[in-house]
Amino acid sequence: MQRLKGKVAVVTGASRGWGRGIALVLGEEGATVYVTGRSVRGASTRPELPGTTIDDTAEQVTARAGVGIPIRCDHTVDEEVESLFERVKLEHGRLDLLVNNVWGGYEDYGSDEAFDVAFWEQPLWRWDKMFRAGVRAHFAASRLAAPLMMLRRQGLIVNTTFWDRGKCLSNLPYDLAKATINRMAYAMALELRPYDIAVVALSPGWMRTEGVLRAYKTDEQNWHRIPDLGRTESTQYIGRAVAALATDPNVMEKSGRILAVGDLAREYGFTDLNGKQPPAYRMKEEHLRD
Repeated sequence: MQRLKGKVAVVTGASRGWGRGIALVLGEEGATVYVTGRSVRGASTRPELPGTTIDDTAEQVTARAGVGIPIRCDHTVDEEVESLFERVKLEHGRLDLLVNNVWGGYEDYGSDEAFDVAFWEQPLWRWDKMFRAGVRAHFAASRLAAPLMMLRRQGLIVNTTFWDRGKCLSNLPYDLAKATINRMAYAMALELRPYDIAVVALSPGWMRTEGVLRAYKTDEQNWHRIPDLGRTESTQYIGRAVAALATDPNVMEKSGRILAVGDLAREYGFTDLNGKQPPAYRMKEEHLRD
């Protein structure tokens, strides 16, 4: 059953990873999905990961019975973001769902041993990218999406994030950026409540993105053979969480909250691709600070 047929969604940063997984599930549910990012065929920002462009994602959305629309958009360039939402308004006159997923500052993550160093050793470029391509990009998209949702007095904004029991994450710029995104969801929820527009922050676990699979020299068919990946989730697990929220008639009850994908799986009854329900993710203690 296509629960989102006729609905219009924007998923930012959907060339690959979390964004792609979310877009694919929304397509499966029948939604029209505007897939945004900077990677297009012939000009990918991650050429070492073939097939990970907005064009590929949009085609897969359509193949799953949705409507995928690729829009090249650098979410740090205001004019491009404005053009994106102007197009949505022109073509549909409304917006039902915005997933703020675009992010920055992960360059060389996994091969960069300095990611978890103390704040005085952190490079300023990482702060700048996390706050400009992450926090600011989420704000910029939301301020343009909200008026389109107000037209029908309904809608949902999802900020993808990471949160673990309020603990401090080991990378200080990362911790501050995610905490800001979480607080943004809370504050926006207060202002949008009179319009019946819900805003949540959604926290997944460690996902088998294309980059993670490449780092472990495996693929989605064989990852289970690698013990280190035993705690991972597919990128479509968070997609199913977004779809569950978008089809919940009582989603306003969750507005302003930080939600964990694993907790929502148990509440709504959805599973990951392998039929299991990975619990809410908890980082190892060495990656947290009390």
